[in-house]
Amino acid sequence: MRLRTSLVIVLATVLIVPSALFAQTASTTVAVSTRRAQLQSQLSALESQINQSQTTLDTLHSQHESLQRDIDILDTQIKKAKLQVQATEIAIEQLSSNIDIHTQTIGALNTQLSKEQESLAQILRQTQVIDGYSTVDVALSSQNVSSFFQDLDAFASIKQALAQSFTDLTSTRTQTETEKQALEDQLAQQQQLKQIQVLEQRQIQQQEQQKRTILSQTKGKEGAYQSLLNSQQKSAAQIRSELFSLRDSAAIPFGKALQYAETAQKATGVRAAVILGVLKQETDLGQNLGTGNWKVDMAPNRDQPVFVYITKTLGLDPNTMPVSRKPSYGWGGAMGPGQFIPSTWVCYGGFINVNTGDCNNSQHTMSWNAFWQGPWQYVASKDRVRTLTGGNSPSNPWDDQDAFMAAAMLMADNGAAAGTRAAERLAALRYFAGWTHAGNPAYAFYGDGVMGYADQFQQMIDQLNGS
Repeated sequence: MRLRTSLVIVLATVLIVPSALFAQTASTTVAVSTRRAQLQSQLSALESQINQSQTTLDTLHSQHESLQRDIDILDTQIKKAKLQVQATEIAIEQLSSNIDIHTQTIGALNTQLSKEQESLAQILRQTQVIDGYSTVDVALSSQNVSSFFQDLDAFASIKQALAQSFTDLTSTRTQTETEKQALEDQLAQQQQLKQIQVLEQRQIQQQEQQKRTILSQTKGKEGAYQSLLNSQQKSAAQIRSELFSLRDSAAIPFGKALQYAETAQKATGVRAAVILGVLKQETDLGQNLGTGNWKVDMAPNRDQPVFVYITKTLGLDPNTMPVSRKPSYGWGGAMGPGQFIPSTWVCYGGFINVNTGDCNNSQHTMSWNAFWQGPWQYVASKDRVRTLTGGNSPSNPWDDQDAFMAAAMLMADNGAAAGTRAAERLAALRYFAGWTHAGNPAYAFYGDGVMGYADQFQQMIDQLNGS
């Protein structure tokens, strides 16, 4: 009787279906889906207004330069930027809802995983008991032979359940890892949107200040505005004198920056003004390298192990090298003027995983977590940046020249060398958000910002070259 009782208990345990674990998650998902539809409707309306603002800007830019036109341009730019801030807030709320769902799903999967592990443990324990149940035990027990063989039939069912339990356990583990990866991706997107929001708000402040300055200096009179425009026209000699002088700033002097950008243009085919635009957007030409610490702000599984190898190869103390701080969501840890994270830098700076012989796990022979742990090795012939700069030492993400070349190479890999405005803008979006999310309208501000800076730099370069 003891054997039959054990079998009944085990079968009951095995046949538990953990659907209740997901009931709350499913209910939450319905509510979130309703809210998501509302947010998407609001977002679509905002994107329509943003497109209308851009159409207005295109029309205004085609008109003759005047005080009223330029004030209208600033007003429209401010309106567009404020709409983009609203759109970004909605996109962040959408991601927050998705993050909540992923977090709840991971919790439910972890609970299911624990139950499946306990179920499997009980099955294995009872298997050992039954395997040790001998013919003598049958003869001495109060059970008749017929009942014993009924129990053996039940045991066969447990054997099948054991195999199914292994399958379920593997499936749940896979689901859990998939959800964790999705959660990490959503957190990264949220981080990028927060960065975009800061840039949007900064632009609004700058444009509002520009409008106030113009109105203050001209008193709203066209003649005064034309005089102001004429006074702002500078000769190439004046530009050279101002831009190439050393500044009391941590930023790279423009003369050096332009030299690095033009060298990178020759090597990669990416326009110098666009390279400058990216570096201006990322770190204000090296002025804002970050105040983070690698142990606190860097992704522990993906970037920290690689960072140690990079700094060791360069003979640098990882504890003193500047990296970007992490926000309240996601991770920081970007390095140098180009803001490369360590796991991206390896493919430009000559590092390979010793086990796979490459920098990107191209054959997927290892799990990503195991891949990033290394060990890593520097190979000079794999150092793409060093090859193009002609350096005699490992390329360094904190070195200005190496940073410019690496940024240009990444932009070229992203398609900027095609030379069209659309290709350059898309490459900038890929630089910021990766290929998967570059088409997200929420990131448009970054691409527009880079191209805006590129236009300013191109104007300076043309004046310097007498174009």
